[in-house]
Amino acid sequence: MAKSESEYRKDIIEVCRRIYRQGWVAANDGNVSIKLSQDVYLCTPTGMSKGYLTTDQLVKVDGSGNKVEGELNPSSEIKMHLDVFKNRPDVNAVVHAHPPTATGFACAGMALDECVIPEVVISLGSIPLAAYGTPSTEEIPNSIRKYLPSHNVFLLENHGALSIGPDVYNTYYRMESLELFAKIYLVAKQLGQINLIGEENVEKMLKLRQEWGMDTHYAGCRIDSKVIGEPQNKTNTDSGTKNINMSTDELVKLVTKIVTNVINQKG
Repeated sequence: MAKSESEYRKDIIEVCRRIYRQGWVAANDGNVSIKLSQDVYLCTPTGMSKGYLTTDQLVKVDGSGNKVEGELNPSSEIKMHLDVFKNRPDVNAVVHAHPPTATGFACAGMALDECVIPEVVISLGSIPLAAYGTPSTEEIPNSIRKYLPSHNVFLLENHGALSIGPDVYNTYYRMESLELFAKIYLVAKQLGQINLIGEENVEKMLKLRQEWGMDTHYAGCRIDSKVIGEPQNKTNTDSGTKNINMSTDELVKLVTKIVTNVINQKG
């Protein structure tokens, strides 16, 4: 059953306190949002510590980022959240934070995309590195967008991390899994040996994902230069056809171009 707005407000505050206690944010870092309805979103305000927020300080915005309710102003990075909601209708929550170890990989320019830990292979798959973008601009949404169809967790180059999901707790847990994986990967790297899970065993895990009916926004993981497990939502193996993902603006431009060509040919 759908929660009330009051419950959603409490959920955001609880997740904000968790990421603060984990040390994933400092000062006024990070932001969290939830989709309340088709064009109404609840988000954390700008310039406020996530460890000490109260439910009445949260802000409601529309799909363009305009404030519709609240005394404070929305997070300056709300553009990143809204672009996710626009391009992934299944997503109802977004969490952005700076978990230290994962952010260290982002600053080193390293994706976490190898087949290393079964739990991560099954739940997250590869974690891509989105190219650097200036905070509070369209550059970050643009760098993330190409990964949205097949990923739920992202490293932001020289910035931090982003997780998305069907609810704010699931989204928080994905960020938690990312940071633990980054810590384990770093230890293995320092020890001088990262043993990858073999392709045959990865394929077994992919079958389990299908049997369990898990999220199809998934891109597998990498063994050397080979990616095991192509994005399931991009390929229909039964029909042999492929789905094409594009934004509304891209679709409008394509249709306009086709119509214009038809008119010119008739002329």
